[in-house]
Amino acid sequence: MANTKDGARKPAKTPVTDAIELLMQDHKEVKAMFGAFKKLKEREDAEEEKADVVQQICTALTIHATIEEEIFYPAVRAEIDDEDLMDEADVEHAGAKELIAQLEAASPGDDHYDAKVTVLGELIDHHVKEEEGEMFPKAKKAIDTKAIGAELAARKSELESEMDVGTPPPSLKKANSGRRAPAGK
Repeated sequence: MANTKDGARKPAKTPVTDAIELLMQDHKEVKAMFGAFKKLKEREDAEEEKADVVQQICTALTIHATIEEEIFYPAVRAEIDDEDLMDEADVEHAGAKELIAQLEAASPGDDHYDAKVTVLGELIDHHVKEEEGEMFPKAKKAIDTKAIGAELAARKSELESEMDVGTPPPSLKKANSGRRAPAGK
């Protein structure tokens, strides 16, 4: 249970179990994180806050990519006839993972730090457009999105526990300037 603004208790959000909805929710949350980083990039005194947001981005993307690669992509690949689309998704994930590794080893004062975050955001934006515009419509017709979604949700929860994902750091909440921070991220 979470608290509302006036301190009253409200029921916890029902977990999404449709595969497409779950993945699109992740996309939306990560997009908000990149937006928060963009705002922080404009401030000179935001090094620690930028590092917090980038860590949140890297963790969220790592979990998201893992559940897609372990569960969603194999299910979709087995049922649709579009090897090029699925291969491109794999390559885009590899590129994102490389940038994530570089960012996790870096800090905001390092050369090209902001540029790497920006390029990662652009890569993810392109990837999301292809998934939502091409892959997801095919997947909806080809797989049981509820059954796959339940698997994704369970694995995501497991990974979040392993990676000790909790409440976003205060800097992410502040960077979102009043918007509700992503739950569980």
